[in-house]
Amino acid sequence: QVQLVESGGGLVQPGGSLRLACAASGITFNFYTMGWYRQAPGKQRELVASITGASVAGGESTNYGDSVKGRFTISRDNAKDTVYLQMNTLKPEDTAVYYCNAKIGPGPRYDYWGRGTQVTVSS
Repeated sequence: QVQLVESGGGLVQPGGSLRLACAASGITFNFYTMGWYRQAPGKQRELVASITGASVAGGESTNYGDSVKGRFTISRDNAKDTVYLQMNTLKPEDTAVYYCNAKIGPGPRYDYWGRGTQVTVSS
């Protein structure tokens, strides 16, 4: 059974930092591209950041949504089957539910989601 369990969300003031973690089980973690997505009320889910698996030719690579470039950093610890999202200089518009995703390829067969963790940026 595949499980993705997010942690680290909460309430933070503008300009502050949070570190999210997503612990995976039931998958061969190294093979999966891991991603963080977010969804704010009334908005579509959007990509925050993703990181490819170590099995990808050329090694791991990262991708970021335009709104978080330079502020957020995604990383993974393959020994712990965990992916992280370091979020700095948080803004009120970063408020959303953040979801962890594990995926191989474009289809739905190897595409898994966590239940999400709430991040609220407010003074």
